[in-house]
Amino acid sequence: MDSRAVKAAHEAARRASLTLEAQCALAPYTSLGIGGPAAALCAVSDIEGLCRGLRHARELGVPVLLLGAGTNLLVSDEGWPGLALRLQLTGLVIDHERCTVRVAAGVKSRLLVEETIAASLAGLEFASGLPGTVGGAVAGNAGCFGGSFGDRLIRAMVVDAEGNAHSIEDPAWFHFSYRGSRLIAEGAVLAEATFALCPGDREALQSRAAELLGIRRDKHPLPGEKTAGSYFKNLPPEQPGGRRRAAGELLDAVGAKAMRVGDAIVFERHANIIVNRGAASARDVLELADQMSGAVRRTFGIVLEPEVRLVGPRPAG
Repeated sequence: MDSRAVKAAHEAARRASLTLEAQCALAPYTSLGIGGPAAALCAVSDIEGLCRGLRHARELGVPVLLLGAGTNLLVSDEGWPGLALRLQLTGLVIDHERCTVRVAAGVKSRLLVEETIAASLAGLEFASGLPGTVGGAVAGNAGCFGGSFGDRLIRAMVVDAEGNAHSIEDPAWFHFSYRGSRLIAEGAVLAEATFALCPGDREALQSRAAELLGIRRDKHPLPGEKTAGSYFKNLPPEQPGGRRRAAGELLDAVGAKAMRVGDAIVFERHANIIVNRGAASARDVLELADQMSGAVRRTFGIVLEPEVRLVGPRPAG
C-alpha cells in the first residue's frame, strides 16, 4: 500500500485521538471474511470520537470506511487506502409509556428485535435474524417480510461527512428508498436512532419471530457461514405498489446455483447468495457475480444491480 496513504491515515487518527489497532487486516471484520489491510484501523465507541475521526480525515483528504458488522460489504483484496472506523456505539433504552426504543448504531439488529419483543412491543419482528447492526440497517433501509427500518424510524442523531452531529426530528430527511437513504448518498453516519412501536402480545410476537427465523434457516446460510447476504437487488415492481421480483428467481432460472469460482460459491438453497467456503478472494467473488449477472442479462435482457458494495480498488482484468 502507498506509504503516503498510510502516513495520512495515521495522522488523521492521531489528530482525532483515536487508538490505532495493531491488526489492520479487514477480512476478520467483514461477514464474507474477505479483504486486505486498511491504511489505518481504529475503533470508535462514542459520538465525539466519530465526529473527530470524520473531521480530521476530511481535513487531510483521507477516505473513510465505516464498519459495523461488515455485512453487505466486499472489501478489495488490496484493502482500503484510508482510515477504517469500526463503529462500537452501544446502548438501548426502551420507553414503555411512549412505546419507543432508542438505540445506538453499533447495536446488532437481532438484539434490538429480541429486546423489543421481550418488552411486548411490536413493529420490528420482521427483522428477526437479520444480520448486521442498526446503523447499517437504517442506512440501507433494510427490510424483509413486508417491513423495513425506515417505516419505524421517527428521530435520529446523524454525523455528516464533515464530522458535525445533527439531531434529525423529521424522518422524511432520510429520503428512504429500496435499500437506500440519504445517509448513503451523502456519506453521513447514523449514530443513534429512535423507533416508534406499538403494544403487542409477547407470546404472539415470539411466535412470529420464530416463524420468520425458520424461514431464514430454510433459505439462508447458517450463522457463522461467510456470506454478505443477497448479492443483487430485487427488481422494481412492474406496476406502482406491486411486488418486486426476486433476483433469486432469475438467477435460479439460469442455473446460478451450479456456479463457482475458487472458494466463492452460490449457496445451494438461494441463488442470490454468495458464500465464501474457505479462502475466496474479492476477485473470486466479483468474477462469480459477473458470471451470475451475465447469465441473467443474456437470457432475460435484465441488468442486475449489486446490493453488496465493493470498497477499495477493483481488481484489474
